[in-house]
Amino acid sequence: MKVLLVEDIDKLGWLGDLVEVNEGYARNYLLPQGLARPATDENIRAIADEKEKRAEVRLADRKHLEQACAEVEGAEAVIASKANEQGHLFGSVMEKHIGENLRAQGFAVADEVVQLGEHIKQVGSYQVKLKFADELTATVTVTIVAEGAEIESVSAEETTETKVDPDNQGQVGVRDDIVHGQNDSQ
Repeated sequence: MKVLLVEDIDKLGWLGDLVEVNEGYARNYLLPQGLARPATDENIRAIADEKEKRAEVRLADRKHLEQACAEVEGAEAVIASKANEQGHLFGSVMEKHIGENLRAQGFAVADEVVQLGEHIKQVGSYQVKLKFADELTATVTVTIVAEGAEIESVSAEETTETKVDPDNQGQVGVRDDIVHGQNDSQ
């Protein structure tokens, strides 16, 4: 069944697109939820202006994301956390901690952009990818230091001793907008 989308739907299409979907999906979900309309000439003409406006907004958002990605590329986030003598953290460093640190430095990074394969549980230096959108990624260095230790000396030692674990470079989900959050120090 052909329907005209009236909202952007992930992995299906943008507003104003004519898409072919299963009849049950259209009748039971898209049409009742107001996400699509039957593909008639009248509906296509009615949504044409909104389609152009939405395309301009998507283009502006993409440029904003590209700028944010270029600004954060190569940045370093130094996070102090409680650790024992062997360098094991009491707890772990998660995506939200990295996002908060980068926002505190003035970068426009949402927590959802930063996703790790698993949380960081060891003192050291890690390369973390930020995925702002499809084919739009940046890499930042995250250095975890023990609380109370001198940041520069521990950072230099751990950078040479710690190998980057591929599990800590997990793929991240798509984020269409950027959230400017507040820094909650921990």
